[in-house]
Amino acid sequence: MTVGDEQDPPHRTDEVPTQDAVRTGRRPRSIVPWLPELARFVLGGTLAFAAVTIAANVLVRRVARPFLHADASEISAPIAIVPGASVHRDGTPSPQLEDRLAAALALVRAGRVDRILVSGARDGAYDEAGPMRRWLTQRGVPASMVLHDHAGFRTLDTMKRAADVFAVRRAVICTQSFHLPRAVFLARRAGIDAVGLAADAGAPSRSRGDTLRESLANLMAVIDSYVINRQPREQGVPVSVVRIDCGAEQQSV
Repeated sequence: MTVGDEQDPPHRTDEVPTQDAVRTGRRPRSIVPWLPELARFVLGGTLAFAAVTIAANVLVRRVARPFLHADASEISAPIAIVPGASVHRDGTPSPQLEDRLAAALALVRAGRVDRILVSGARDGAYDEAGPMRRWLTQRGVPASMVLHDHAGFRTLDTMKRAADVFAVRRAVICTQSFHLPRAVFLARRAGIDAVGLAADAGAPSRSRGDTLRESLANLMAVIDSYVINRQPREQGVPVSVVRIDCGAEQQSV
């Protein structure tokens, strides 16, 4: 560089733009150059996740919709399946679980099903299927009509084990209306000719939390069924009897 030549000072990314830069329309560089790219990535990922979630929910509801019922007189099957829900410390079912059991009890009393399969989680002293079975027998259902599965940790486990362990081929699923599409979807994916009975005492109610959780659960149901091919946590051994839809005696596991 010769004397008299001028050299522009190095540009600093942390400088505040001068009034001259503003007047000339020059765009100052971002203080954090990668921030716009990160924002675009996060936005794109969020939109993609929302689109996939919506598509999964549409699929689940479309598959299940023809098989959903609110009136017990419209349906019949050899067996009703009651998915588990929380049980209080004193062994009594939660209100949500009691509604499911009441729907299955109504089917038995109306002669619409011959048996009930109760399925819930068991972890140490905590047990769902035992209190479910006890609730039904205390209301007059013969113990021989109630099958119980202690490995229903998820709705997927309940339905796959119903098909693979208990050889259920045709059933009525008794659960709340917000949960019913996923339960019927998973049952039919497991090979059960399933219909669903809404177990809502009075008008169905759903909180925003229920809606959000069920939307994400529907997404997982689709991923589990079509992508991962997830299996139950406990596979179990098929009971050594013929199919329930043939009217044979069944054991509980």
